[in-house]
Amino acid sequence: MADTIDVLIPEEKINARIKELAERIDCDYAGKEIIFLCTLKGACFFACELAKRMTLPVFMEFIQAKSYEGKNSTGNLVMKLDVPEEAIAGKHVIIVEDVIDTGRTLSHVKQLILSRHPASLAVCSLLDKHECRVVPFEGDYIGFTIGDDFVVGYGLDWDQKYRNLPYVGIVR
Repeated sequence: MADTIDVLIPEEKINARIKELAERIDCDYAGKEIIFLCTLKGACFFACELAKRMTLPVFMEFIQAKSYEGKNSTGNLVMKLDVPEEAIAGKHVIIVEDVIDTGRTLSHVKQLILSRHPASLAVCSLLDKHECRVVPFEGDYIGFTIGDDFVVGYGLDWDQKYRNLPYVGIVR
């Protein structure tokens, strides 16, 4: 039996919001080069679309941290792919994330990156599930604030399925 997915945020609305975020980042970082530190695998779609809309030079680096099994956060963070200090030291870094949920993963990643001495560090997330926080964490650039529903599409997955949906949806 196929899963039923209800559209939460349509593609057109996502595209418009990404354009707005790119304009804000361009303005905030005018005259600077920035590094998008893309969290794999979920943020790759968002990071690429955001980078395409930037007018500033954007360099890309990638990290991969795992804390989910299926629909549930395990509470344990495993770094599967990391970035060396020399790639980000003294540079303006923006961590690009798909969704801020409990805040655990990004709190850990942010502290790790800060220990590598970037010139500045910000977080840009397509989605924010603020009501799910178990540790305090605020993103700097947020696409959409959503509820506690488990969402897929636009890079977000359910056991590796549905990343390629051009919208964000809720699996029923």
